[in-house]
Amino acid sequence: MNLYYLSGIAVMAIVTYLIRVIPMVLFQKKIHSIFIQSFLYYVPYSVLSAMTFPAIFTCTGNVYSSMAGTLTALFLASCKKSLLSVSIGAALAALLVQLLVSFAN
Repeated sequence: MNLYYLSGIAVMAIVTYLIRVIPMVLFQKKIHSIFIQSFLYYVPYSVLSAMTFPAIFTCTGNVYSSMAGTLTALFLASCKKSLLSVSIGAALAALLVQLLVSFAN
């Protein structure tokens, strides 16, 4: 059993290490292309968004509360509020709508 866990950890460590080392080996010179630099700059943000955004609409089990939380977060973020206030506001909006929907049924 321990060998199973240790081999899993070793495989994950190797894969993580390779993902970080391969770009350094392939791109030893400074990248001068503005297009490639901007592309590489925005890749982490787009990947994080692609992984997170679909889960937003299924996390509460109710589409209405998920939408309320999402819209509240978008509104607060567009008003330049802090990350903490955006997350608390979105959670409260989702909770309130969830409570309203549960009382309505």
